[in-house]
Amino acid sequence: MTTVAEIQNVLERLAPSSKAAGWDPVGLQIGDPDASASRIAVCHEVTGAIVDRVLDDEIDLLVSYHPLLFRPTVRLVAGPSAAGRALALAGSGVSLLVAHTAFDVATGGTADALADALGLAELAPFGPLSGDEAVSIVTFAPVGAAPHIIDAMAVAGAGEIGRYSHCAFENEGTGTFRSGPGASPLIGEVGEQSSVSEVRIEMTASASSVDRVVTALVSAHPYEEPVFGVHERKGDMSFLGRVGTFAGSFQDLVGTVRTVLGDSTRVSGSSLGDTLQVGVVPGSGASAIAAAAGAGADVLVTGDVKHHEARAAAELGLAVIDPGHAATERPGVARLYAAVAGEVDTAIDLTAIDADPWA
Repeated sequence: MTTVAEIQNVLERLAPSSKAAGWDPVGLQIGDPDASASRIAVCHEVTGAIVDRVLDDEIDLLVSYHPLLFRPTVRLVAGPSAAGRALALAGSGVSLLVAHTAFDVATGGTADALADALGLAELAPFGPLSGDEAVSIVTFAPVGAAPHIIDAMAVAGAGEIGRYSHCAFENEGTGTFRSGPGASPLIGEVGEQSSVSEVRIEMTASASSVDRVVTALVSAHPYEEPVFGVHERKGDMSFLGRVGTFAGSFQDLVGTVRTVLGDSTRVSGSSLGDTLQVGVVPGSGASAIAAAAGAGADVLVTGDVKHHEARAAAELGLAVIDPGHAATERPGVARLYAAVAGEVDTAIDLTAIDADPWA
């Protein structure tokens, strides 16, 4: 029997949730990890039409690109709302897994799929995306104790970077101390100045895991009074956009976008030359305008660009092609379905039930 947790692990391998935006509720939104997932469907967004199909088809697990519940929810009341749809799914025992920005930034995910759909070559990432609040936890211990401490901290949640666990940095040096009355030093005698070969251990952790990681550190540490520090950090970012070469003119690119992503494409600016550097950001990418220009893009293809944002892009010498929010995500949603379908016996494709309210 396939369980929800097993499919969640598949998504974690494809698109680690630790790489998602800090504001993004990816992962399991509704359901029991141990529940059966014998009938699985994939959709772009959990609309009312999707919920009707899921209930009619007796789906156990719905994998959605977009989250259903973006904000904290204090009421689940029946009706035409996100909370009402969540109630309907939960009441029927349907679990919901969300990919969203974790899949956007993943290798082969939504950003890469959009770039591939437009025929871009020589891709490079741009637009760093901040994840959850994170810290670095540092301690000092005898050299021989380091493996045990690292393992204990890792089990508690430290040292996870993407698909890697137990990530730590060690640097050897000499620690000195003088133990006072009543102390029980592991090394040396009370009242004497002592020195010991130590290793500095540093591991990353999410801010939410600090309490349990520090508890594990202290429990595993051989010293009576272990020294440790917790420091705010910002790093290990993933990248929301891709920039690559388009072998053609600006009008060629506009034609390609309209053919691949739809006729309701808006165009701001123009770009000369027979070869263009094109940046792509799936979904709402106006916040990446400056990053795209800084990455050397002549054109940015993304959705939800407003009037003043298009003006700001033009002032940076950046043309904008906006085929719409959902349109820029469709190539990635197709890949999400293919990825899930490749891991299970049967996956029901609901991605044709479009998430675009403008269609």
